[in-house]
Amino acid sequence: MNPLLQPLLWLGLVATLVMSLVWLLQWRSRNAGFVDVAWALMLGSAALGFGWFAKGDVATRIAVAVLGGLWGFRLGLHLLHRVLREPEDGRYAYLRAHWQGDQGKFFGFFMVQALFVVLFAIPMLAAAQNPTPLDLPHLLAAVAIWCLALGGESLADAQLDAFRRDPANRGKTCRDGLWRYSRHPNYFFEWLHWFAYVVLAMGSPLFAWSWIGPVVMLVSLNWLTGIPFVEAQSLRSRGDDYRDYQRTTSRFIPWMPKP
Repeated sequence: MNPLLQPLLWLGLVATLVMSLVWLLQWRSRNAGFVDVAWALMLGSAALGFGWFAKGDVATRIAVAVLGGLWGFRLGLHLLHRVLREPEDGRYAYLRAHWQGDQGKFFGFFMVQALFVVLFAIPMLAAAQNPTPLDLPHLLAAVAIWCLALGGESLADAQLDAFRRDPANRGKTCRDGLWRYSRHPNYFFEWLHWFAYVVLAMGSPLFAWSWIGPVVMLVSLNWLTGIPFVEAQSLRSRGDDYRDYQRTTSRFIPWMPKP
């Protein structure tokens, strides 16, 4: 059997069950933000599972478990803290109004997120199934990418949270720290994180599959579920202030702002 197939089938079954339960939770709470929490926590759990059950080099499996687990649980707990503290994210509130509360459409949306769990688990599994012993340069490169990505994403999240907690900033756009150089620095560093598994999968017959992470994440963030939804909501809620931010600030890759 294909070394990717069986673990992904099991993960798909678990993701479908978990997302069904989270769909029921959002139905009761009227807060669909729990879907993001579940997505991150399931991928962190998948990384731990692959580190334990996969058949690749032991050092590579440990690296996948540690890097993927810490990334997933850090992101999941950060999102959980936000979901429990704030009203439903404006993107989901808009969908709720647009769909007129149709729970069938919400269930379909949650099932798509279960599919994304499986899709983004593939790079981790490709690395964990790598039979080639992990050498020090590859390990250091993967850890360096991961540290830069996690550090940047955590800093961007902290800067945005601090900005949003100040009542004086209500209706304004965050331009503090990394947000001065990119409209979505958290998304940029989230994308960068997936290159760590590409490095860990080098030498594996499954290496090509590891590119699913950075490629699909780039497409998803820039043209599907990420930036388009966030910016549409930002324009609805902050209007001209956000339009000015769009004119002066890089969309994705951090860069010096325009005058």
